[in-house]
Amino acid sequence: MSFADHLDILYEDNHCLAVNKPAGWPTTHFDGREETVDRLVKAYLKEKYQKPGNVFLGVVHRLDKPVSGALLFARTSKAAARLCEQFRAGMVEKVYWAVVETNRRGHTTGGVAPWLQGDSGSLDDWLKKDEPHHRVEVVAPQTTGAQLARLFWQVKGRHNGLIWLELRPHTGRKHQLRVQLASRGGPIYGDAKYGSDHPFGHAIALHARSLTFLHPVTKEPITVKADVPTLWRGRFAYLLHATP
Repeated sequence: MSFADHLDILYEDNHCLAVNKPAGWPTTHFDGREETVDRLVKAYLKEKYQKPGNVFLGVVHRLDKPVSGALLFARTSKAAARLCEQFRAGMVEKVYWAVVETNRRGHTTGGVAPWLQGDSGSLDDWLKKDEPHHRVEVVAPQTTGAQLARLFWQVKGRHNGLIWLELRPHTGRKHQLRVQLASRGGPIYGDAKYGSDHPFGHAIALHARSLTFLHPVTKEPITVKADVPTLWRGRFAYLLHATP
């Protein structure tokens, strides 16, 4: 079987390659024990272009292990440097889809957090990493080491206690979307780390729907879109056809 059979390739040229990352796979390796998306992409390039030796692949951003969706790599060091700078400067437009739980205890309005009763809005928080527990927490603005996190959200559908959100983060903090939503009573479906009550296999219901970036050589804007996983289409069939 070809390595290409394991990849959903969204875009490919001599400078960049984007894939639809499956949930449950790490973006890149740290301890070498797990199979990772970057290793699979390297194997695919080595096989397709019959390259001897090591294949260069630049990891320019990451998605959390349980998150699916659009993941961009660089195929040259020059492209990697330019794309990394775009991510650092906030020039890459990132759109996520999330399914959040709303039947939460402790809220007075029918179990739904008040902010989720609207159609759209923005969230600002100061976040700090809790390294020993591999979590991120919302903290007071003056807390040492805290970073500002900003997020725009819009409701795309509602059904049976679940809300489908489109998220546009203006910052790129660790676990930002997960903790900002959960801290307000809307944890992402399947995200037990931040309070979800529902199992969702190796995944959480957070999907990187699209990325828009400037091509590192031509400077033309490119948008890559990733379809939601099959698991979404079964579990959230009614929700994905619902209206706000």
